[in-house]
Amino acid sequence: MPFRDRAEAGRRLADELAARRFERPIVLALPRGGVPIGFEVARRIDAPLEAFVARKVGAPDQPEFGIGAVGEGGTVVADRATVAALGLTDADFDRLVALARDEVRRRVQRYRDDRPLPELAGRDVVLIDDGLATGVTAEAALSDLRRRSPRSLVLAVPVCAGDTAARLGSMADEVVCVEVPLSFGGVGRWYDRFDQTTDEEVLDLLARAGADRGGDADDPTSAWT
Repeated sequence: MPFRDRAEAGRRLADELAARRFERPIVLALPRGGVPIGFEVARRIDAPLEAFVARKVGAPDQPEFGIGAVGEGGTVVADRATVAALGLTDADFDRLVALARDEVRRRVQRYRDDRPLPELAGRDVVLIDDGLATGVTAEAALSDLRRRSPRSLVLAVPVCAGDTAARLGSMADEVVCVEVPLSFGGVGRWYDRFDQTTDEEVLDLLARAGADRGGDADDPTSAWT
């Protein structure tokens, strides 16, 4: 059954996670669409919410078609088979990566005011998105986050393609999905309402999550190493 919207999807995902015991959990949501999901999860498991930025590398004539991804910690993921099938050279792909990096920098500045992430070593990290088709963006994020030495790294989404969940299961300690349909057909298919989340909505949800925790920024002192 489709989710009514991201808020409902987040509550159903939170139900899946609530029974687990986490050690100093932190919820990191991939903007923009993952943040409304992460807001519901963070509230339910009593964890801070922060944006973690990774950006899809889009095909030249189809920017929504992901052929790779860039994470804010420097990871670059490439779907080499698709890059080759599109006839793109390494130089072509590098140019697209540069554009994605520019957007990553913009979003880190916009959503965190260039603040570094809190320290993640020894903590249970829950990475959230609103759904996974190819999963290249989540793959870049998982690679970045693994280098931060979390106690555990959980990837949690409302809906996911089965082959993607299996592939990313080798990168995360656990992949949690509410729905893993046999016929996927795109993330938006599984939502009655799948409007684009705006920057303003992201900022509002992050601010509300912080206010709910009394404004505690939860040790935002660590930079990438």
